[in-house]
Amino acid sequence: MTGSNKLVKSDYTKTALRAFYLQNGFNYSNYQGLGYANVIYPALKKYYGDDKKALSTALEENVEFYNTNPHFLPFVTSLHLAMLDNDRPEEEIRGFKMALMGPLAGIGDSLSQFCLAPLFSTIAASLASDGLVLGPILFFLAMNIILTGIKLATGLYGYKLGTSFIDKLSEQMTVISRAANIIGVTVISSLTATQVKLTIPYTFAPDKVTNASQKIVTVQGMLDKITPGLLPVLYTLLMFYLIKKRKWSTYQLVVLTVVIGIIGSWLGILA
Repeated sequence: MTGSNKLVKSDYTKTALRAFYLQNGFNYSNYQGLGYANVIYPALKKYYGDDKKALSTALEENVEFYNTNPHFLPFVTSLHLAMLDNDRPEEEIRGFKMALMGPLAGIGDSLSQFCLAPLFSTIAASLASDGLVLGPILFFLAMNIILTGIKLATGLYGYKLGTSFIDKLSEQMTVISRAANIIGVTVISSLTATQVKLTIPYTFAPDKVTNASQKIVTVQGMLDKITPGLLPVLYTLLMFYLIKKRKWSTYQLVVLTVVIGIIGSWLGILA
C-alpha cells in the first residue's frame, strides 16, 4: 500500500461518530461546509501533525459548500481520509466528495425520513395513545441505535473500500477521478436547472391582434426553444464570476439577487 498511512481504523470510527455534528454551524452560505470540516478535524489534525499551515489550508478547503445526509456522510469522510492517507491529489479527493454528495443525500433522506421515522413514530404514537411511556422511549432508542449503526457501517465500508480501491486501481485513478468530476458537475448542473427560477413573462403579438385565437408570442417561450433553462444558467455563471473573480461574499450575492428580483418584478421583465 502506498502513502503515509498515519490514520488507523479507530480514527475512521471516531470520524464516523462525529457525523452527528454535521448540522452544527449549518448556514445558507455553505450549508454543511463548516460541519464537514468539523467532522474530519481530529483526523486531519493527526494526519498533518505539527504542520499547522497545512492543517489550516485543508480545513479552509473543506469548509466549502456541502449538503448530504448525515447518516451516510461517514462513507464520504472515510473514503476522503483513505485517499488523503494514500497521498492522492486534492482534486481527486474533491471530485469523489462532490460526486457522492447528491446520491447519498437521496438514499439517506429516503431511508431516515420516509421509512424509519414514519415506521417507528406510528408504533410509538400507538403506544403513547394507550398511555404507555414506552412509546417515545422506543422511538428515541430505535431511531438512534439504527442510525448510529448506519453511520458506523458506512464509515467502515468506506474505509475498507478506500484502502483496497486505491491499492488495486492506483494506475486508473486519473480516469476514475475524471468520471467522479463529471458526476459532480452533473449534480450541480441539475441543481441549477431545477432550483434556480428565472423567467421573462413579457409577451407580444407579431401583428395587431384581431381575434382571441391569434397567437401570442412569449419571450420565455422563444428562449426555451433556443436553450431551455438559459436564464438560470446565465445567472448561475454570473454568481460564479462574482465569487471567483470579484471575491463577493454570500451576503452580497443575496442582496444583489433580492434587488434584481424586486426591480425585475416591478418592471414586469422578470418572474
